[in-house]
Amino acid sequence: MAEPNSFSLTRSFPVKPKLKSKPRTPKQTPESKYWSSFKRHEIPNLVSSISSIAFSPTNPSIFCATHSASLTLFSTQTMAPTSTISSFRDVVSCASFRCDGLLIAASDLSGLVQVFDVKTRTPLRKLRSHSRPVQFVQYPVLDKLHLVSGGDDAVVKYWDVASQTPISDFLGHKDYVRCGACSPASMDMFITGSYDHTVKLWDARTNSKSVLEVNHGKPVEDVIFLPSGGLVATAGGNSVKIWDVIGGGKMVCSMESHNKTVTSLCVGKKLGQDSGEESDQFRILSVALDGYMKVFDYSKMKVTHSMRFPTPLMSVGFSPDCSTRVIGTSNGILYAGKRKTKESTTTNLSNPWSLGTVGEPQKRVLRPSHFRYFHRGQGEKPTEGDYLVMKPKKVKLTEHDKLLKKFRHKDALVSVLASRNPENVVAVMEELIARKKLLKCVPNLDREELGLLLGFLQKHSTLPRYSSLLMGLTRKVLELRSEDVKAYGALKDHVRNLKRSVDEEIRIQQSLLEIQGIISPLLRIAGR
Repeated sequence: MAEPNSFSLTRSFPVKPKLKSKPRTPKQTPESKYWSSFKRHEIPNLVSSISSIAFSPTNPSIFCATHSASLTLFSTQTMAPTSTISSFRDVVSCASFRCDGLLIAASDLSGLVQVFDVKTRTPLRKLRSHSRPVQFVQYPVLDKLHLVSGGDDAVVKYWDVASQTPISDFLGHKDYVRCGACSPASMDMFITGSYDHTVKLWDARTNSKSVLEVNHGKPVEDVIFLPSGGLVATAGGNSVKIWDVIGGGKMVCSMESHNKTVTSLCVGKKLGQDSGEESDQFRILSVALDGYMKVFDYSKMKVTHSMRFPTPLMSVGFSPDCSTRVIGTSNGILYAGKRKTKESTTTNLSNPWSLGTVGEPQKRVLRPSHFRYFHRGQGEKPTEGDYLVMKPKKVKLTEHDKLLKKFRHKDALVSVLASRNPENVVAVMEELIARKKLLKCVPNLDREELGLLLGFLQKHSTLPRYSSLLMGLTRKVLELRSEDVKAYGALKDHVRNLKRSVDEEIRIQQSLLEIQGIISPLLRIAGR
């Protein structure tokens, strides 16, 4: 028969620290994982600030970047420049591909709009009518014959490209026209944004006033149509606002997550894995002078992802096939992100002699009628109908946990003090407090063990994470072992260092209180 004082513990639980700090960065969401999957590729050595980025709507999708007096075309496969168009007299401000991807229109600050052949890079048309720098040029969706442009003369022009003459001049803005976009739902509707804080919707079929006008409240830097054609996003100041065009220009929401001026917007598409909530969804990508790119889910009205870059950002673009994201900066560097896509394993049907891809040999399904079925290892994955019998894993205990299990409290405290892991030391102390044995261990420590304890208290008692426990323990240790401290010089040194650490912490706290007393009246006055 077992003795009444002996205990048999069926399970052992290792001591864990309770004051473990939480991670600063939250766990990545599926949305963040998707946008972080675009591998960053840096394209340096462009001359100056990249004012505009445009993607070709056809495959193979290429993109262009306007910088200084040049327009450079890049391949989305290799991220290398393929050709450069430099027949400009002034800084290139904007570029736009035609719907078939064969032509590209570009504007510069001399007031000239030119149309180039993408393959030969030869200028086909030169459109002269603006009296001041042209800030934007845009091809209407599915329209190969017309162009829309606007500039610092506050005039929006609708061009007939073949005859090189403006069909209509739209007047109404009172300041520089800085941006514009064409509707994806109609070839005749387009929108413009100006430094007079207004955004106007125009109809090319009527040479009159604007169809709709909204006030952003700040100088407008960029405007885009959302894919449905019924919503418009505008960027100005540090805010991005969404307007309902069909509903008469009602503001749907306002996003103010940037700290500085938002410079460019584009529409990105998040590819889903399954149907339902994870299906393909559109997002608004915004960049600003604060160096941040934000991804905005306008269906839920919240920012779902944010990415930091080392320089101010000037432009952003997203490819139609959702595989490439390009960001232009103020110092001539392009940050191109390429998303990894799974290679297709289908055979080439156009070539009847192709052997296709060689797949892995299928593993034979084991059944209870086979002898090998009963010799499967632990690496074998269970099937749906199998009943799993889980073997409890043996808990690996550290030295101090083994000593606590044997109720050798003083030895456990000395063992964990020798390991010099503050989290484990505090965890053992909390366990001893729960067992009401910590203060009983202190008088039993010899000189070297007491030196270990005082050294630990001197090093960690002023830390905010542990001070609530260790400061009280320090006071008790000095009360219980005051005679020993006076008798040995090494212990006196520990106490002297401990006093110096406490005095330094008190001095820091007093300085912080003085600073708080100075700042709080200023904040109160600023709040008024």
